[in-house]
Amino acid sequence: MDRKAHINFWYFILAMFLVLLVQSWLERLQQVETIAYSEFQTLLEDGHLQEISISETKIRGKLKAIGSNGHQYIETVRIEPEFAKDLAAHNVDFSGTIENNWLAQALSWVLPMLVFIGVWLFFIQKIANRQGMGGMMSVGKSKAKVYVEHDTQVTFEDVAGVDEAKAELEEIVAFLADPDSYGRLGAHVPKGILLVGPPGTGKTLLARAVAGEAGVPFYSISGAEFVEMFVGVGAARVRDLFEQARRSAPCIIFIDELDALGRARGAGPMLGGHDEKEQTLNQLLSELDGFDSRQGIVLLSATNRPEILDPALLRAGRFDRQVLVDRPDKQGRVAILDVHVKNIQLDEQLELAEVAALTPGFSGADLANLVNEAAILATRRKADCVSMDDFTRAIERIVAGLEKKNRLLNPTERRVVAYHEIGHALVRIALPGVETVHKVSIIPRGIGSLGYNIQRPTEDRYLMTEDELINKMAVLMGGRAAEILVFNKLSTGAADDLGQATNIARAMVTYYGMNAKLGQVNYSPEEQSFLPLPEGYLATQRNYSDRTAWQIDEAVRELISLAFKKASDILATYRSLLDETAATLLEKETLNADELPIIEPLPTQSEVTGVASNKAEITTTGLPEGSGMTQATAGELI
Repeated sequence: MDRKAHINFWYFILAMFLVLLVQSWLERLQQVETIAYSEFQTLLEDGHLQEISISETKIRGKLKAIGSNGHQYIETVRIEPEFAKDLAAHNVDFSGTIENNWLAQALSWVLPMLVFIGVWLFFIQKIANRQGMGGMMSVGKSKAKVYVEHDTQVTFEDVAGVDEAKAELEEIVAFLADPDSYGRLGAHVPKGILLVGPPGTGKTLLARAVAGEAGVPFYSISGAEFVEMFVGVGAARVRDLFEQARRSAPCIIFIDELDALGRARGAGPMLGGHDEKEQTLNQLLSELDGFDSRQGIVLLSATNRPEILDPALLRAGRFDRQVLVDRPDKQGRVAILDVHVKNIQLDEQLELAEVAALTPGFSGADLANLVNEAAILATRRKADCVSMDDFTRAIERIVAGLEKKNRLLNPTERRVVAYHEIGHALVRIALPGVETVHKVSIIPRGIGSLGYNIQRPTEDRYLMTEDELINKMAVLMGGRAAEILVFNKLSTGAADDLGQATNIARAMVTYYGMNAKLGQVNYSPEEQSFLPLPEGYLATQRNYSDRTAWQIDEAVRELISLAFKKASDILATYRSLLDETAATLLEKETLNADELPIIEPLPTQSEVTGVASNKAEITTTGLPEGSGMTQATAGELI
């Protein structure tokens, strides 16, 4: 209950109490006359009383006839009989009085009731706030936060790395600032603009920057805030939001996490969805059809799950534009880092391009966290500025996890881990088309990592050939190959490597059509998803026969075997170098790029074993989840 309704409620209770009190008092004045006890004795002696009633403190009586003052009922306060006789003997007029304790008596039953009502309202308010309803009078009110230009304190200068998306939104700002100039040829501003992209790429920041640049009211609300436990509340809040926007046009409405509100109707295991969600979505669709874009109302929304949105929401005339806010490339990462290091004391020798080269696949939020972690590490070692070493250790902290200095390995385990990591590094150095090694370490990190490699990409890659994919798998199998070559035993340390290599091989066979036997067929159709799919999501999506499934398994196994053989051959060729480098790593625990051996990369050659005879170039964008090909991986863990 809001404050105004709360005050009005108590005014009503107080007014009713006063009316009842005054009414009771007036009735008593009109019917009963209060007299002195001495006068009562006189009336009793003269025989004017018809009947009386006696209580502990008062005597009430009825006269045989109406008195001269027009009253037939009298009331007096009792006096002790013995004391009354003494007073009457001395001709003294006397009457009794009692303390006026009506207020105490009233409070004795009013106060407990008020306390009960207050406690009840308190708990009701707590439950309402927890459910997101607020006061009972504001259930259907929109909960959008309203900002103006000086509130957002964000402009396009604070946004970097997404120049194409920023250019699209700058046009919206220009239209709001000068609608006549932009509408001179009959064009109108798009009704809705949907920002799509992976988490942390700056979709919300872009929307706030639009409000800061346009200088108009900015209504910000999350899609989840529309949906409540009561049916109809979400639809009412949608109506109220658009009514507020019409009153303050021109303005911008920003709905974050639109997938919470706009999920496709009839989707999911229940086939029909939740009635409240569907009513809310239907109301939003109606409002999008109902408002005129010439009024200056622009609807911005953000989501990282565009594949689950209702098709009716995405049609032209509702969300006219879809703007991709993707992970930045190397130049974009440099620009983002430049924004976040404005308040950081950097080493004069530090080049942000070097930091950007170590962070492929990092989003804007990841880079902001990286800068903060590097500053914390520099502060912890009481340095005057943040150096490249701080950034490198921060990347290791984010990618590989926290150092586990108390996790002591026995000598045999340390040797196995050292050969495993050097096996990765030597195969990576010997093969073309793979990233250069930046650091190798056998210091345990994270939950299950006993060692790791960090590579430095030479450039952002968007296409990979079949040979490069096989080389990438060979690097992953290098650790297992080194263990077998040196110890002739298998360990559990290669579990993550095997998983990544298998995902790449399966993607080559089922997604990219890189197998001559299976042909140019995609056996794993799926929609674009910016978020990881749940485990087993595609298990029920199989649309091929058991025989084809067997052929796929065989092709994946052949690719893994081919990669393992390539890694084994390389390590056998450089066996002495493997032993020397592993011994150095055991001594130092960490080797940087300049401490690793230099090997001339082997020439690229096509494999002719019939595993994958058709050559093709593929893009690394839009890969199936778990293919191991995303650029977000900056290190390999044992």
